[in-house]
Amino acid sequence: MSTDTKPPKLPVTVSKPTPYTFDLGLLLANDPNPLSLPASTGPSLESSLYDIARDGTQSLINQLLTTLPISSTPAGVLLSLPGPVTPLPREKPVPTPKPETKWAAFAKRRGIKPKTREQRRNLQLNPETGEHERKWGYKGANKAGQDEAIIEIKHNSKKELERKEGTSIRGDKRREIRENIKRNERRMRRNERHAGQRK
Repeated sequence: MSTDTKPPKLPVTVSKPTPYTFDLGLLLANDPNPLSLPASTGPSLESSLYDIARDGTQSLINQLLTTLPISSTPAGVLLSLPGPVTPLPREKPVPTPKPETKWAAFAKRRGIKPKTREQRRNLQLNPETGEHERKWGYKGANKAGQDEAIIEIKHNSKKELERKEGTSIRGDKRREIRENIKRNERRMRRNERHAGQRK
């Protein structure tokens, strides 16, 4: 003969001397009543905290089910929450505006506007094949001629006469790209220093 005793059912209604205040948009229930906790730590403190948390949760559920619209959809029963009312503090400070770079100031003076999405697209029409190809990057048009088997060299050209020993015409384009990247990085650092001094 088993003596299983079910735990007593807790009341659904919660009565407090001062009623809760709610912000249903944040699922927040504020209890303005003072806490009366036992002085000693242990099971009595844990049970008191459990009772307080349970009462707050029960009152929040009661408020949700009695005041908000409930709709049935194919995904299930939905309860529509209102917008939050309680202002919460930011986790991080408000970001400071970035200082205007030299280029941004110049563009504003000259009325230069940023490129549109269509202008920024990395595609162009190749008239020989009739297909669109990349302007730069992997298999880009700016790398045309780098992988050709035979490259024609003008023997008396100034570029060939000034060529450094140990370099070839094949590496010229790659070197030019690397130099452009380094030059742009130097300009970017100079602009950042200039913008920092103007603050």
